[in-house]
Amino acid sequence: MSTKHPKDKFYEQIFKVFGVRFMGNGLLTDRNYDHWHKQRRIMDPAFSRPYLMGLMGTFNEKVEELMEQLNEIADKKTEVNMHTLLNRMTLDVIAKVAFDMDLNALHDDQTPFPRAILMAMKGLVEIRNPLVYFMPSKKKMIQEVRDSIHLLRKTGKECIERRQKMVQDGVEVPTDILTQILRGAALEEDYDIEIMIDNFVTFFIAGQETTANQLAFAVQELSRHPKILQKVQAEVDEVIGSRRDIEYDDLGKLQYLSQVLKETLRLYPPAPGTSRLLEDDILVEGVLIPKGTPVVVFCIVFYSCLILLALHE
Repeated sequence: MSTKHPKDKFYEQIFKVFGVRFMGNGLLTDRNYDHWHKQRRIMDPAFSRPYLMGLMGTFNEKVEELMEQLNEIADKKTEVNMHTLLNRMTLDVIAKVAFDMDLNALHDDQTPFPRAILMAMKGLVEIRNPLVYFMPSKKKMIQEVRDSIHLLRKTGKECIERRQKMVQDGVEVPTDILTQILRGAALEEDYDIEIMIDNFVTFFIAGQETTANQLAFAVQELSRHPKILQKVQAEVDEVIGSRRDIEYDDLGKLQYLSQVLKETLRLYPPAPGTSRLLEDDILVEGVLIPKGTPVVVFCIVFYSCLILLALHE
C-alpha cells in the first residue's frame, strides 16, 4: 500500500470498543505512518530468522500436544471441532513465543483468556451497528465484551510490568515481541504503558485468530480435495519421515504444502481488506476520486480478480 495515503478513520473505531480502550494506538490502528514505521522496525528482531529458529522447540511441543488430543478423540470415533482446537493451540503458541506466558488453553477450555479474545472479536463485529447501544437484547453482550477487554488489558499490564522488573533486575530476557515492545517504549519519552498494552492486545488479536483461521480453512479444503491431501502427505513423509520434530530447515523443503497454505490465504483472506484515506485527488480509468475519499481494497475480491485476469490472458 502507498505510504502517501494514511489509514482511513475507520481504524479509530477500534481504538475503543463499547467505550473501553481496546487496540488503542497499536500497530494495527496507528494512523501516523512515521510512528507506525518506527514501531514496526523495533519489532523486526522478533521476526528474524535466528529468533524464529529458536522457537521450533515450542512449535513442536504444542503441535505434539494437539496431536495427542486428536489421537484420543480419533480412538473414540467422535466428531471434533478443529477450529476450536486450532484456536487454543495457536493461542498457547503465541502466548509463549511472544510474551513468555503459559496459558495452557489447549488442555483447559475453561481458562478465561481464550473466551475474552472471542468476546472482544465479537465486539468488533457488533460495534459496526450504530443501533446496538439501544437494543435491550444486546445489553448483556456489551457488558461481557467490556469485561473481556478489561481482562485482556489487565493481563497485558501484568505481563509488561513483570518483564520490566526482570530487565531492571538484570535478568536475561528473550528477544521476543514483549521485549521489543519495551524497547520501543524506551526510545520514546511520551510512550506510556497504555500504548504497550495496545500492542499486547493487537498481537494476540491479529496474530492468533488469523493463524487459527488459516489452519482451519486449510484442513477444510484438504478434506474436500483428497488428491491434494495425498500429495501433501507424500511430501511430508519424504521430508520429515518418521522424525517426531520438524526442524527449521525442513520448512523450506515443504514447497507443495507451502503452496497449499498460500492458496488457502487467497481463498480465505485472514483480514477482509484494508482502507486508506486519499490525500489528493486521483484519476482511475478516467474516473475522478476526490481527496478525502476512503478507499477500501477487499482482499477476496482483489485475489479473485487476479485469477480471472490470468485465465483471460
